[in-house]
Amino acid sequence: MTESSATAATDTGAVPFGTTLRIVAGLALGPAVALGLARFAYALLLPPMRTALDWSYSTAGAMNTANAVGYLAGALLATTAGRRWGTRRTFIGGIAVTGVLLLASAATGQVVLLMAFRLLVGASGAASFITGGALAAQLGQGQRPARVAALFGVYFGGGGLGITVSGLALPPVLASAGLDSGWRWGWVLLGALTLLSLCAAVPAARRSPVPATNGERRPWPASSLAFLLCGYTIFGAGYIAYMTFIVAFLQADGADATTVSLFWAALGLAAIAGGFVWGPMLGRLRGGRGPAVLMLLVTVGAALPLASGSAVAMFGSAVVFGISFLAVVAAVTTVARTALRPQHWAAAIAALTTGFALGQGIGPILAGLLADGADGVRAGLTLSTVILLAGAVVCLAQPARRAPVESL
Repeated sequence: MTESSATAATDTGAVPFGTTLRIVAGLALGPAVALGLARFAYALLLPPMRTALDWSYSTAGAMNTANAVGYLAGALLATTAGRRWGTRRTFIGGIAVTGVLLLASAATGQVVLLMAFRLLVGASGAASFITGGALAAQLGQGQRPARVAALFGVYFGGGGLGITVSGLALPPVLASAGLDSGWRWGWVLLGALTLLSLCAAVPAARRSPVPATNGERRPWPASSLAFLLCGYTIFGAGYIAYMTFIVAFLQADGADATTVSLFWAALGLAAIAGGFVWGPMLGRLRGGRGPAVLMLLVTVGAALPLASGSAVAMFGSAVVFGISFLAVVAAVTTVARTALRPQHWAAAIAALTTGFALGQGIGPILAGLLADGADGVRAGLTLSTVILLAGAVVCLAQPARRAPVESL
């Protein structure tokens, strides 16, 4: 059966919302892999890799910049790949390739090879993330705004699941395997978890209707979401600096392996909860107000450990940042979906993700350069908070728009 015939056989309007929610939960393993395991978990591996391989913070940051460059390439090619090989196949293939590349990362300590793997992982992760988002958007067609926001919250909250799992699983492996080889076993664990996720992701993808294109290949009207696109790009630079260096910051401040594991797990659980907490609000707020409010909360979360070294500030940061940062992605997608025709959704998600990836490419290397200076990692995290605040201000200027009724 082809994707088009399978789509014709799937009537999303006849599917109960609870069933739709379960399908989206399966698709959420795409973000769990692309974000939680393939990108954010690197923050847990960064300190032991930096010590074992004698890296500077600039080199450590450049690894995530390479990942962001690959993510950018994947975002640019995801829509084309989905049209050529099918949205479902691209989603599933992206997860599978990511798992293989994570396993391969354990095989070398060479900077160039590791950077190449980070780049390729970024590309494959973006492919699964964007096509999975397009499948989730199609499942939300015909649903009320609050339900659509809830579906996106569940989908993007999958990144929180990946963070939680890596936070609980990686630190014990790193501690037991020792300094020289612990980081290698960390990559093996991440690759194995990624491939295991296919057990649930594949059935969910097969039950999802593919996005309709109606034969239209015209560019989506990017000018209508210019402020959103700009603010989201800025946000990408700010949040990734925090996610790259917060563990190094905590360890430099004296946090032990157990504390780091609990911090990372708390951040991930908060990210999962965010998908449910913010859904009703995102269904009501218009234009860029939803993303702007969430970006302000992310800014507060990033600033807390800079303001105080207490355990309350540290775990408060994990909760406030965690409950908000992935919800920003859901909020941005909700705004785009409301403003555009269905045939433009996949292209718009790809374009927004491209801007996001540009920001993510800039953030880690700037923060890494500052971290190598006299003020250490604190300077990099301070830059993160300033950038995040700027992104919130820009998004606030995005006016509310709605796609013509006759096109829906």
